[in-house]
Amino acid sequence: MTITADSLATDHPTGTTSLSTAMREGSRAEHEAAESTSFMAELLEGRLVAQAYVDYLARYRGIYAALEDALRTHAGDPLVGAVHDGALERLEAIDADLAHWAPDRDPAAPVDSPAATAYVARIRAAADEAAAGWGGALAAHHYTRYLGDLSGGQAIGRILDRSFDLDGAGVAFYDFAEIPKPKPYKDAYRARLDALHLDEAAVARVVAEVKVVFGLNQAVFVELGESLPAYRR
Repeated sequence: MTITADSLATDHPTGTTSLSTAMREGSRAEHEAAESTSFMAELLEGRLVAQAYVDYLARYRGIYAALEDALRTHAGDPLVGAVHDGALERLEAIDADLAHWAPDRDPAAPVDSPAATAYVARIRAAADEAAAGWGGALAAHHYTRYLGDLSGGQAIGRILDRSFDLDGAGVAFYDFAEIPKPKPYKDAYRARLDALHLDEAAVARVVAEVKVVFGLNQAVFVELGESLPAYRR
């Protein structure tokens, strides 16, 4: 589906759920499943050794590298452009954190992770769709990662800081210097999504990709969970 300027200006059909609400509510089960994995439960309880977080960061380093490259390339797409913001980019922060947690490791070193590889492949497929005129899939990836970083990600940062006595070091991933107040930013973000005024078919297409993305994140956590016996303190 090609989104035109005229279609973006159309009012919501009566009774149509807003895009941001549909994305949140339509993916609730997948979101909860990803958050409920054993790895995330242990991470949020502060019960993992540093290597667990290094392996977590290393996987997401490749994911964010692919995502941010795709977003910059397709920022001119109406759906991608509605959410793309350089202030959200995390790659530099992840590299800084990896340098803190694993100073002898090349941050860009490849990772043996089928789950991360599958995630990157899906991002590239979404980029191909954007090149063909549909940026909704990339917008779904953007929403799932960055709003998560501005929400639950903030709790992860605080837990790591407390568990490892970091005093703010090694958690740049969760520090959005240009976004001091996440809630107003997230509210404005959702308003931009809703201002796209997509029809029901387009909304359903975006929601379907959000569900897929949460599944990809869950797969990364499940994969990490296979090493929990070695990761636990």
